[in-house]
Amino acid sequence: MTTRNAASAATEKGGAARAAATRRVPSARASASTPRKSPSLTERAYAEIEDMIVTLRLAPGTAISEAELSERIGIGRTPIREALQRLSREHLVTILPQRGSLISEIDVKKQLRLLETRREVERLIARSAARRCTEAERERFAQLAKLFVTSSKNNDATLFLRADKEFNDLCLAAARNEFAAGAMGLMHGLARRFWYLHYRQAADMPVTARLHANIAHAIANRNEAGAAEALDRLLDNIEEFTRATVSTDY
Repeated sequence: MTTRNAASAATEKGGAARAAATRRVPSARASASTPRKSPSLTERAYAEIEDMIVTLRLAPGTAISEAELSERIGIGRTPIREALQRLSREHLVTILPQRGSLISEIDVKKQLRLLETRREVERLIARSAARRCTEAERERFAQLAKLFVTSSKNNDATLFLRADKEFNDLCLAAARNEFAAGAMGLMHGLARRFWYLHYRQAADMPVTARLHANIAHAIANRNEAGAAEALDRLLDNIEEFTRATVSTDY
């Protein structure tokens, strides 16, 4: 199956999962008493375009223009241009001077290189979150561990995707390391899009959910070594899933 055909199939079958994946779940940072600033037009443009790319509504290889996106989203071209530049830095868009932009193709070899980087950065984040999480964050990690276990027992992809979004946000907040958070921000989109395209064919969602539960449980118990070990087991599973999607001589 080609990437484009696989993307179309995933888009057709993925209504429920897409709704879950794109639903905004409050994170630990959203619960703070300080009022949140409204997102800028550039942030809004970025969020909407990134979501369309990750959920394959803008399929790999699709040509897009600032004018088209401006009309589709209802935001001016300058914020659209700035959003596309950010997406280019995240390798989700390729900007072609004087010719518009292309949605980047999905490359398994690139995903494997990304996993090498994720392993090191996310290990740091998991350990830091276990060490620095507040009592309120620790309690929420324990609750998320239970949600992951429930989604595993029920094979509930919707619940898993909702819990995973909050879990990722909470890990970054609890780690309190803006440099690690910035590095992960460059990788989340590629990782989420790859998972969204392939998880029905190659992933074992209940196993993945249990592996997430192990990390959340370790962080909740302030077990730095356990969080790092659980993170390694998760990424071993994701690497196996990635290699299983297509034949590769990487």
